[in-house]
Amino acid sequence: HLDAQYNYGCCLRDSTGVPQDDREAARFFRRAANKGHAAAQCQLARFFESGRGVPQDDDEAVRLYRRAADQGHPIGQFN
Repeated sequence: HLDAQYNYGCCLRDSTGVPQDDREAARFFRRAANKGHAAAQCQLARFFESGRGVPQDDDEAVRLYRRAADQGHPIGQFN
């Protein structure tokens, strides 16, 4: 189910088959991220970094990037 939550978040982010909705995308990314989905952690970190769909919060972005990096995700390691 984690991949489905992440993929639906991407659909909402990109307006793929559903209306674009950053707040709802962030909600689905958060669901997957909280359960350890590294790509969702990176995507949610990007949202926090830019304030897209969530209040801008650099500390939360760093925390999420670190969680993804700890799992070996290259975007998390780069950021």
